[in-house]
Amino acid sequence: MMPLKTRIMKYISSKFIVAIVAIFCTVSFANAQEIIKDTVKTKAVSFGTKKQKVDGVIATVGDYIILDSDVDKMFLELSSQGQAVKDITRCQMLGKLLEEKLFAHQAVQDSIIVRDEEVKEKLNEQMAYMLEQLGSEEKVIQYFKKSTIDELKAELFDIIKINKLGAEMQKKIIDGVEITPEETRTFFKSIKESELPTFGAEMEVAQIVVTPKISNEEKQRVVARLKEIKAEVLAGASFKTRAVIYSDDKGSASSGGFYKINRKTQFVKEFKDVAFSLAEGEISEPFETEYGYHIIMVEKIKGQEVELRHILMMPKVSDQALKDAKEKIIQIKNKIESGEITFGDAARTMSDEKETRANGGVLINPKTQDTHFELTKMDPSLYSEVSNLKDKGITQPILDDDPRTGKKYKIITVTDRIESHPADYAKDYVKIKDLALKEKQIKAIGKWSDEKIKETYVKINGEYRNCTFVNNWIKK
Repeated sequence: MMPLKTRIMKYISSKFIVAIVAIFCTVSFANAQEIIKDTVKTKAVSFGTKKQKVDGVIATVGDYIILDSDVDKMFLELSSQGQAVKDITRCQMLGKLLEEKLFAHQAVQDSIIVRDEEVKEKLNEQMAYMLEQLGSEEKVIQYFKKSTIDELKAELFDIIKINKLGAEMQKKIIDGVEITPEETRTFFKSIKESELPTFGAEMEVAQIVVTPKISNEEKQRVVARLKEIKAEVLAGASFKTRAVIYSDDKGSASSGGFYKINRKTQFVKEFKDVAFSLAEGEISEPFETEYGYHIIMVEKIKGQEVELRHILMMPKVSDQALKDAKEKIIQIKNKIESGEITFGDAARTMSDEKETRANGGVLINPKTQDTHFELTKMDPSLYSEVSNLKDKGITQPILDDDPRTGKKYKIITVTDRIESHPADYAKDYVKIKDLALKEKQIKAIGKWSDEKIKETYVKINGEYRNCTFVNNWIKK
């Protein structure tokens, strides 16, 4: 049997979830120069040529071409992410690029649409980062050896769009892939005992949250302002512009409050109920969710999907309300430590966080959907709060300023600790199921790739035709 790591890595270059979204974004100028030098040397050694770099088209996949310089850029990107590249050949890197282009090409054939607004939003984030790192547009232009900032933006726009198309295509391939308990058991039994994965030390944590009370006057002020904005839009003002200026939803404000949702989209029920009750062009009345108050304008209805814009306004918390919340959570902490009530019962009866309240305050790991957090993968802020807690210890009140839900106080405790150990089917079923599902998804992507390569125009040029690829790009 093929070892677990080898089995899963066989198709890993298919980029199960596309991570490369732009180039040169996290590497310093000096380091970038050294990486480029190393890459040129690698190229020279790989093909036994002089140390002279000549750019040109080295491959074509459908409607997309790959330049020799694209391979260099990929080496640079991986290096900037802290990955070792000395053992990666140019042939392997080309294989990765070929797969990206195949996904993007097929996405276009399947009429998968990536909105320019989504691409521009990501582009703006990348440009802002580069300006922060290098200091000015002039330095950014010089660094990337472009004539103008618009030339650089155009290149990055194309790169981001191709990657988003590829990501959507891969998502479409694996969306219907599911794993049964029997398949999970078979997957686990197929792993030799000496090859069982080791799961790191974990802990289970619980929290109690006290949210400051918002005054009725403040709620009325927010509702009144949203009504004013609605009236301005109905009178001809731009909803998009007002979302950029006024919305407290930082995730969508820069794109003018835009979202595309369907009934399965992970939004709160109140939001979806309002969104699907509106006609095209209609603007809702202000309504409340756990995040604050919203208004929604529906732009388009496409079957079961709705394209909309929204503005979120979060009522402001007064200093007195914040003080009262802190006093309340201190009282709860004192009751737990005196033995008057358990942490779990206190969470069930006194916590304001409805997502964890019924479960005694125990947090769900968003990556694994179980209650355990691997220490090496735990959010740094959460780890810093609980790493030094003794058994049954409780943190001091923590002021949490969540950009989505506002300020609140919380206390945290550790409810379980698990030491590092080899995979155990009973204890680690959720993780094993996830590994089995990923292998099945990777196989689905591999099978899809094999089929699409046969029916897609692919051409490899020059010395790269001597490469040995995982996939049959040469079509021998």
